Amino acid sequence: MKIPFLSGLLKPRASPKNRLYGSTYSFFFGGTASGKTVNERTAMQTTAVYACVRILAETIASLPLNIYRSTDNGKEKATDHQLYYLLHDEPNPEMTSFVFRETLMSHLLLWGNAYAQIIRDGRGRILALYPLLPDRMTVDRTTDGQLYFEYRKNTGYVILRPEDILHIPGLGFDGLVGYSPIAMAKNAIGMAIATEEYGGKFFANGASPGGVLEHPGVVKDPARIRESWNAVYQGSGNAHRVAVLEEGMKFQPIGIPPEQAQFLETRKFQTEEICRIFRVPPHLVANLDKATFSNIEHQSISFVVHTIRPWLVRLEQGMNKALLSQSEKGQYFVGFVVDGLLRGDYASRMQGYAIGIQNGFLSPNDVRTLENMNTIEHGDIYAMNGNMLKLEDVGAYANTKRKEVGK
Repeated sequence: MKIPFLSGLLKPRASPKNRLYGSTYSFFFGGTASGKTVNERTAMQTTAVYACVRILAETIASLPLNIYRSTDNGKEKATDHQLYYLLHDEPNPEMTSFVFRETLMSHLLLWGNAYAQIIRDGRGRILALYPLLPDRMTVDRTTDGQLYFEYRKNTGYVILRPEDILHIPGLGFDGLVGYSPIAMAKNAIGMAIATEEYGGKFFANGASPGGVLEHPGVVKDPARIRESWNAVYQGSGNAHRVAVLEEGMKFQPIGIPPEQAQFLETRKFQTEEICRIFRVPPHLVANLDKATFSNIEHQSISFVVHTIRPWLVRLEQGMNKALLSQSEKGQYFVGFVVDGLLRGDYASRMQGYAIGIQNGFLSPNDVRTLENMNTIEHGDIYAMNGNMLKLEDVGAYANTKRKEVGK
């Protein structure tokens, strides 16, 4: 005899699914408190969402992506590795590395998961990487607990093994499938869609609120009067026309003016709310209310540290796990180059380079390389100020002089 409560607790771990159907549909995409339907495509029609997704996807896609080999002195680019060309230049014959990574990031930001099919030859070497749509992918387990991926094509379903899929999950509850930021914040995005629609309808109505036509007597055909009024005075094309009222009729506006509804303030707050979802500084989406000359540079650096870096670590570790064999994982690793994003202004960089050269941990060629300049002859010399001594040598010169004077 099975006790439903205990049998539910003792069941194997539930298979994670990223689907839009079933009893959990309202938890994911769907209706919102504002009455607007929010999904990944309607959300992208909101300018703030589109701007945040674009700035994150393009920033990460524009960073150099290399595969490195560990050495005794640190690391070096493994340009001879088969993955270097795929990740750095062309993951497949149809797209560049920029487009491939931009597509993966847009999938991550909209659906919470990014999938790519790994094409291998008979020897297991990776030949190409192709992105897959997350809304067509289902992650499930077999009866013995093995993961598998089910992808829905136009002609049917395809079962893919874990070694054939590059899966980058976003923030989730089980560590296997991420949940969409759009779905989690659908009420905030729905509010932004509602306010934008309200503004559109308000200006389409000639920037005037709706109202009621009052008649002192009994109206026999109210539908005819309503249609004739709307035909002459409704819409932006009929704005500011002079209305002629007959038989003692009066027009009483009943709509809420935009200033009372705080239309502009609501739209601005929803923009900040969407920026908060994606952790994007508002000044990057052209909201400069709180940006000043003194803090905008630090906001940009904070954007790299607290927003871009977690996404880069997520991508790097996911690629290392899926694309490198067990024998290669201790020797090779995938890494982004973020030095360009952390560069300060010109004067600050020059001051830092001068300190590095004077203290012997930078050479002129190191500086020229960081500034994307060609190296020069005799530029690899590391020098230090001559008046600097090791700590144990401090006072040795004075002791020698005292001995010479005593003689």
